[in-house]
Amino acid sequence: MKALISVYDKSGIIEFAKTLAESGFELISTGGTHRTLSEEGLLSVKQVSDITGSPEILDGRVKTLHPIIYAGLLARRDLNSHMEELESQNIDPIDIVVVNLYPFSETINKPDVTFEEALENIDIGGPTMLRAAAKNHQSVAVIVDPGDYPWVSEKVADNSLSKQDLRKLAAKAFHHVAQYDALIANYLSPTDAAEDNMPENVNVSLKKFASLRYGENPHQSGALYIPDGITSGGLAGARQLHGRELSYNNYMDADAAWRIVTDFAENSSVVIKHANPCGLASNDEQVIAYKNAFDGDTVSAFGGIVGFNSTVDRETAEAMSPVFYEVVVAPDYSPEGLEILTKKRNLRILAVDPVTQSTRFVGYDYRVISGGILVQHPDNSIDDPDLWETATDRQPTEQERLDLRFAWKAVKHIKSNAIVFAKEQTLVGMGAGQPNRVVSVHLAQRISDAKAKGSVIASDAFFPFPDNIALAAQAGITAVIQPGGSIRDDEVIAEANKHGMAMLLTGVRHFRH
Repeated sequence: MKALISVYDKSGIIEFAKTLAESGFELISTGGTHRTLSEEGLLSVKQVSDITGSPEILDGRVKTLHPIIYAGLLARRDLNSHMEELESQNIDPIDIVVVNLYPFSETINKPDVTFEEALENIDIGGPTMLRAAAKNHQSVAVIVDPGDYPWVSEKVADNSLSKQDLRKLAAKAFHHVAQYDALIANYLSPTDAAEDNMPENVNVSLKKFASLRYGENPHQSGALYIPDGITSGGLAGARQLHGRELSYNNYMDADAAWRIVTDFAENSSVVIKHANPCGLASNDEQVIAYKNAFDGDTVSAFGGIVGFNSTVDRETAEAMSPVFYEVVVAPDYSPEGLEILTKKRNLRILAVDPVTQSTRFVGYDYRVISGGILVQHPDNSIDDPDLWETATDRQPTEQERLDLRFAWKAVKHIKSNAIVFAKEQTLVGMGAGQPNRVVSVHLAQRISDAKAKGSVIASDAFFPFPDNIALAAQAGITAVIQPGGSIRDDEVIAEANKHGMAMLLTGVRHFRH
């Protein structure tokens, strides 16, 4: 019996190789792995070149690519013709293959990696051996994960590897190769394609990062997956500093909080309920930003998720203490702030780093539909206020301009049809996910109540009718920001002029379905 071992990650390989040798396997290996095993006294290890009669060539690019190796892997033990052919060619079958691959993902994640270095870390022989062994898994055990060494060792020792075990190992090997190839394909794909030129193929390779108690509801299974080969930042890579494990809905809401606050350059705080902000504010002082966000909707804030785009300090933590929150997410926490927050036993505290974009596919948004997946570039357009057009007779005041910029950033993160009322860089009213825009205005007016007077309104898409503007004026709105583009723009603008309102047209829509 023969076992071929060729691994880059040598974790646990010495102990595993000893088990194989003690179980009667003749060990075959390649350069670096051969040296590691030989140095540990496993002197019976043979070089692949001893088996093939061919030396490693091209700086090690060609080692295992040889008919003697692949005939030994692919020969079917249940076919006499295959076994007779091996015998006639003086080739021995190979019964176990232990392979893991060059560190392509680690290589391309290095900040100073060159293209040539990345290419040199594309493994050729390893994936080929894995595919061959996995194809013939009814006769060959293929092990790609060092985490499988212990249980495979036990079964090899008592000769109890079952057909189900072999199939499980083969599936894992094919998954490993598929992920590896997807990572390479994404790396090599052009990075300068225009946004309207979507690729013919999108390779998505994900690995399980965490199991969840359940999905959105208790009868649904759920897990968190992250892009394979990426040191994940963003919410998926958050460091949990305190509290119970996160649920599916916790992840969804915390991600909404993180996406919103990180879209603001100013010191900002957001309170999220069901993936929409019920409170949002910016201020030079973090504690004031938080208090203003909380005051936006104190009823909905209960049981919500709080997000910050700056280190949470002691004063802010103290202000949060009286309120029950599920999750708080921020880049970091001061020692005093963390000490205060960890007194709340069930509060999940997350520290989040910026998202890394090491592979291209993480730059897409995905939405599953029945029978397919919709793929788009994310809504990362840079809105330039200098390009906004004043459509009304009156220009916005400086304070209105500040609030209009704030409201325009806020509205892009709210489910369409989205309406935002904002005042002094604080969300004072919001309408989301309604079948028509005027209902969203009604909702924003009802939430804001008296606070609407002197505030501004933002709409994620154009106002189709002037009734929206008339209703906003009744609420005390003084300025409007919207994309424009309706066939009734003239009527909408005329209604704003009628009430002395200022209106900016951005020319950009921010639907979020």
